[in-house]
Amino acid sequence: MATTGTQTLDAPGATLTYDVRRPDGDTDGARPLLLIGSPMDAAGFTTLAGHFADRTVVTYDPRGTGRSPRTDGAARTTPEEHADDVRRVIEAVGGGPVDLFASSGGAVNALALVARHGDLVATLVAHEPPAAPVLPDREAVLGVCEDIHATYLRQGMGPAMAKFIAAAGRKGLFPDDWRDEPAPDPAAFGLPTEDDGSRDDALLGQNMIGCTAFRPDTAALKAAPTRLVIAAGKESEGEFPARAAAEIARSLNIPLTVFPSHHGGFLGGEYGQTGAPEEFAHTLREVLAETA
Repeated sequence: MATTGTQTLDAPGATLTYDVRRPDGDTDGARPLLLIGSPMDAAGFTTLAGHFADRTVVTYDPRGTGRSPRTDGAARTTPEEHADDVRRVIEAVGGGPVDLFASSGGAVNALALVARHGDLVATLVAHEPPAAPVLPDREAVLGVCEDIHATYLRQGMGPAMAKFIAAAGRKGLFPDDWRDEPAPDPAAFGLPTEDDGSRDDALLGQNMIGCTAFRPDTAALKAAPTRLVIAAGKESEGEFPARAAAEIARSLNIPLTVFPSHHGGFLGGEYGQTGAPEEFAHTLREVLAETA
């Protein structure tokens, strides 16, 4: 059984909260395993962390989410800012190198981290980073993401989240005439149709533009000492983050690694979603065990 300790650290513009799960027994020299998302916080990795009870597992709440409040009042953030936060967490727990599994926006942030601080990460598994600039339909995808953000600022969470869900699950290329398509009905997704006036949603607000507009630094990633694994879920084929993962893997001249399930395949009931967490964890363990 693992024991969990929770700590905070101050960063410019935020107070970061992170958790360290330490096994009761010997780790046999295994590196710490850091699990990150964005805007998903530590709560989203409860199931996955449980499958690595033999290792020290570190999770954290990204700035502006969960237990990591912003202190600067900023309305937006960037992958580079998140990457600096991840660096601070790694340094706080011993300085690395760590093994790093990063999901969605967390994968974008992890690619930014490795490009600048590859010495802190032994192996990075970047699962479905939604980096639109690498896609052939980049202009349409970025336009959709900008429209989601603008809808959030104008109409609130329900209409914006409905557009986000529709875009995230779309298979294939986004058409140039996407603006001519009817807006999805929030009620069809069980979302509120009234605007409650709040504008503090990290996904739709602070992260949407910076995350999706991130272009990985291919040269820096190739030069980094980190072993890179770019991954996508089997059921995600054709969806924008999975397509971005495939393009990033191609640019790095490495194969795309296919994981079980979908974008949230590691979830075991968190946020009301369930993927294939046992199979996902087994694949992650096998990938981490492989030699560079």
